[in-house]
Parts: sequence; structure tokens; C-alpha cells
Amino acid sequence: MEFFEELEKPDINIDDLKNLLTINKLPTLCKSIDTVISNKGNEGEIYCLWGLFNIRREVIKYGIRFTLLNCPHALAWTITINNQNKNIIIHCTIDKKEQEEEFIDSINQFIKDWSYGIKAVLK
Repeated sequence: MEFFEELEKPDINIDDLKNLLTINKLPTLCKSIDTVISNKGNEGEIYCLWGLFNIRREVIKYGIRFTLLNCPHALAWTITINNQNKNIIIHCTIDKKEQEEEFIDSINQFIKDWSYGIKAVLK
């Protein structure tokens, strides 16, 4: 399944977005992420609305990809800037085509929390 949110033309460039999206800043950027337990640069451990997870941060061409390494649903999300219209795209995926409504609702809230958090930081 895929989930999307788009922020229209925020005032940030790709390099600044990449620098903003660090593991240490996750609780500030997304209220669904409560705590960073450990951070070793691009890998760490977080506590979020679904529990305790190992996380990996990867720099990609237009932004950052985060992966919950021990998630049973292979949850991953990217935050990128669309090179054409300069909008920020928040894109989340899991490994199932169908899922319980409660879990879908929690992912939708997770994406909205990212949207609110990024907007608040970029004010």
C-alpha cells in the first residue's frame, strides 16, 4: 500500500531538506515519533506510535528515505522535493495490498504528522 502527502512549494532547497531530516530531529518533525533511543549517524532506534524500531536513514537524489528495519510490514517513507514544481512529497509504503483499517488510519495520521511537523519547522 502507498500513502502520500504533498506540501506546496515550501521555501527550502534539497540540500537544506536533507540536512533537516536527521534521526535526532525525528520527534520534532513528526509527533508520531516519541523518542530517539539511539542514533549512530544514519542508523538508530526510535519509539513511535507502533512501538520500538530500528531505523535507517538513506540519502537519495531528491531527499531522504527512512526505513523501519524490523517492522513486520516493511514500513518505509521518503520525504523528497519534486524537482519540477518544488513541492515536498511525503510517500510511505508497506508490503501489503490490504491491511486492517486501524493500521491504515495510523499510517494516514503518521503522514499528516509529518506534514504538520515540516510546515511548523519551515514557518
